[in-house]
Amino acid sequence: MRILKEETMAVLVDVQEVLLPHIHDNENLAKNLRILIEGLKTMGVDILVSEQYTKGLGHTVETLQEVLGEYTPLEKTSFSCCDDENMMEYMEKSGKKFIILTGIESHICVMQTALDLKAKGYEPVIVEDCVGSRSDNNRKVAMNRLAQSGVIVTTYESLLFELCRYSKAPEFRTISKLVK
Repeated sequence: MRILKEETMAVLVDVQEVLLPHIHDNENLAKNLRILIEGLKTMGVDILVSEQYTKGLGHTVETLQEVLGEYTPLEKTSFSCCDDENMMEYMEKSGKKFIILTGIESHICVMQTALDLKAKGYEPVIVEDCVGSRSDNNRKVAMNRLAQSGVIVTTYESLLFELCRYSKAPEFRTISKLVK
């Protein structure tokens, strides 16, 4: 199944100040997220940002705020983004079929959101190198479970070129520079 940028939006799940330092390989995760976000913005893909209980966990990390530019995060207390009325309303109003999921933690909020989206008829897309957990084993088990559940699992480079589709596309050069 081909992922088309016109039918796609993204959700950055809970990459917050208090959480990120505890995530396995967090520096690489942050780097990959920056590349993906820049690429998605280049492609014109809308990005929804969730923040879990900001009073205790803080806001989205500054390095990602910089690349996101102007945005309004949606605070949630549920693990699944689908259990939050505002987030679900935003996704429903978008009319998009594919929902790219990135962020933390893979085996909790990201996984539950993906499973719920799949049950609601969406095609969730997990960017494997743009999700993380405190333990890498938890991330690996979540990726396996999601793939077994029929959720699309991919990498940021593969996804960006799939959304770009053609080497003659105006975004191709920017995407090529981002992934080098």
